[in-house]
Amino acid sequence: MSGIVNLAYYRKKDWKQFLELIDDRESMHNTWKEWNKAYLKTKKELVSQGFIVNDFTVDLNELKKYCMAKGIKIDGKARAQFVSNG
Repeated sequence: MSGIVNLAYYRKKDWKQFLELIDDRESMHNTWKEWNKAYLKTKKELVSQGFIVNDFTVDLNELKKYCMAKGIKIDGKARAQFVSNG
């Protein structure tokens, strides 16, 4: 099965602010470089499975507004929902 997938992309310049914002800091990579390596690996795997990958650059202010409006923590599940709703 294939389709289009939005994949969350975090800018290097936003990384420190991103880590301060999220509620599941312990589950996230320590550095942007580590995260980006995992991101590129995931993207490659999705493409090899036939998916079209849309790099969805996450605006941290929009993510925060989204989570506040829904009354949810800024965690992996919320970030996935935000990106999938693109």
